[in-house]
Amino acid sequence: MIAELGHFALILALAVACVQGVIPMLGAQLGRLSWMRFADQSAILQFVLVGVSFACLTHAYVTSDFSVVNVVQNSHSAKPMLYKVSGVWGNHEGSMLLWVLILAVFGCAVAMFGRYLPPALKARALAIQALIAVGFYLFILLTSNPFQRMFPPAADGQDLNPLLQDPGLAFHPPMLYLGYVGFSMAFSFAIAALIEGRVDAAWARWVRPWTLAAWCFLTGGIALGSWWAYYELGWGGFWFWDPVENASFMPWLIGTALLHSCVVVEKRDTMKAWTIFLAIVAFSFSLLGTFLVRSGVLTSVHAFATDPERGVFILVLLLIVIGGSFALYAWRAPQLKSTGLFQPISREGALLLNNLLMGTAAGVVLLGTLYPLFIDAISDGQDKISVGAPFFNAVFIPLMTPMVAAMAIGPLLAWKRGDLTRALKTLWIAFVVAFALAIATWSWQSGQSPWGIVGVAIGAWLATGTLIELSERIRLFRIPFSQSLRRLISLPRASWGMTLAHFGLALAVFGVTGAGAWKVESVQTMRPGETVTVSGYDFRFDGAQEKQGPNYLTTEARFTVSRDGDVVTQLFPEKRVYTVRQMPTTEAGIYTMLSGDLYAVVGDSKSDGSYVTRIYFNPLVAWMWIGALTMVMGGVLSLSDRRFRIGAPRRAAAPAGAQPAE
Repeated sequence: MIAELGHFALILALAVACVQGVIPMLGAQLGRLSWMRFADQSAILQFVLVGVSFACLTHAYVTSDFSVVNVVQNSHSAKPMLYKVSGVWGNHEGSMLLWVLILAVFGCAVAMFGRYLPPALKARALAIQALIAVGFYLFILLTSNPFQRMFPPAADGQDLNPLLQDPGLAFHPPMLYLGYVGFSMAFSFAIAALIEGRVDAAWARWVRPWTLAAWCFLTGGIALGSWWAYYELGWGGFWFWDPVENASFMPWLIGTALLHSCVVVEKRDTMKAWTIFLAIVAFSFSLLGTFLVRSGVLTSVHAFATDPERGVFILVLLLIVIGGSFALYAWRAPQLKSTGLFQPISREGALLLNNLLMGTAAGVVLLGTLYPLFIDAISDGQDKISVGAPFFNAVFIPLMTPMVAAMAIGPLLAWKRGDLTRALKTLWIAFVVAFALAIATWSWQSGQSPWGIVGVAIGAWLATGTLIELSERIRLFRIPFSQSLRRLISLPRASWGMTLAHFGLALAVFGVTGAGAWKVESVQTMRPGETVTVSGYDFRFDGAQEKQGPNYLTTEARFTVSRDGDVVTQLFPEKRVYTVRQMPTTEAGIYTMLSGDLYAVVGDSKSDGSYVTRIYFNPLVAWMWIGALTMVMGGVLSLSDRRFRIGAPRRAAAPAGAQPAE
């Protein structure tokens, strides 16, 4: 009965979304305030209905209701409760229900907290959001019903994919979806602005918090997914340029560009059409990621489904949304006139450079991701090629290097017309620090990858430049220290957020550089008592023993790690076999230090009692996770800024409810 309630609530949500997509839009066009306000009520009601539907599916998983097909295919009575709950979204049907739930969450948030929004813009944005939801409701109800029953009920379930039975993967999809779907709100505001034919500083102020919230969640989701891949897949790395990884990275790149572009619109009333374009592209990449994961056109450990019929439905939906939005953009964008003028050497110019490099990088990732699919399609499957890390690293790193270098310079330039010479003089300490670390790295690494030297220099340049920019804001050493301290305390939270985000990226650059350029790997077979030395650390294999987990059997090995005779730590890597699916997984043993990670993996046993082992030393990996967390903290701190909490003031020229000028 509860499953039927969830199904019925989903049908009612579809009906509400259909009405929400029509009446508020007509009300905005006709200037009827009561019709516009209907968007608020229907957005909240839609959220309640989808929430009920999601709660019903969660109940089926928690109670192990094996009369529901989705539960049978993705759960088991012996599974720990955490993974029973995470199993709700650890499959295609449940993940799509999570998608529409988050879509409804953002719509409900705008309805409840967007009281400073002009009624017409708010009504149109919520109507667009509802129309997006209609497409996904139809997709779920017609092709991916999570409440389908089976009779007679199964005795037990088939268990969840063992790779997903992990704390990292329990929280990774919701965070990633909050980022993916969060860009739908920026998209809805962009389409609403195109319909109105007006983009101004106030519009940019309203869009920024929703874009920033999505960016924070997406940043956290990508970092969490990389962390999971790092310790769960057992290959010693954190990023494989997998197509599904790329599918989340592309909207992050465009979303980052969109955040910076919104600043230019708000401060200087320019780059309007470009900002609208980025908002459309960011959500388009989110939809593209949904298609890649669920269409069956690629194989990945991250993919949810391989049903071509479902892929065709999503492809049609993708073409309607993207094609329709770009058609509207081509028609209305020329009317978005910018009044702000600026020189190439200015803060606007620096932000534009950021946008161009971010956009180009996203294009490169898109090309590398889709090119194998194109070749496969035109050759009828005869020619199989893959595009891997060598291509992406060779193209992506040279694009990102000047962008990161410019991040230290841009904030020191004035709006409209800047002085590059003065900015570079201000950064002389950053030059010294970057050069000194580059020389030290070159001396230490003895002819290894040149990108290691570049990465350390760029990271030091950005970190030092960010601190210099902060000191310039508070006029450190140029006014009494007490006054500088007061300036520091009174800085807007958005300024603090920018400083943290830029500094976090510098830390992440150090981490990526260390793990990418200087990772040391050793693969061998080891008997108990044998020792392998990696990067000055002695890994002694103490043996392995069989253990019983909640729903798996595991071989747990023990390594004692020492340096210069002193014990540093013990590592306990595992090789698990889940009893229902008979699928093996790897749990790496990791000891984290600021200098690097000690990383051990145990493989199959041999007839002579030895085990295949892989030992790694991954330098500076922790800096990457710390950097990602710092970037997210910077975004959250910016969101708490009062300007974002209250939005922009109402425009007095237009009475409430009046039809906006076309």
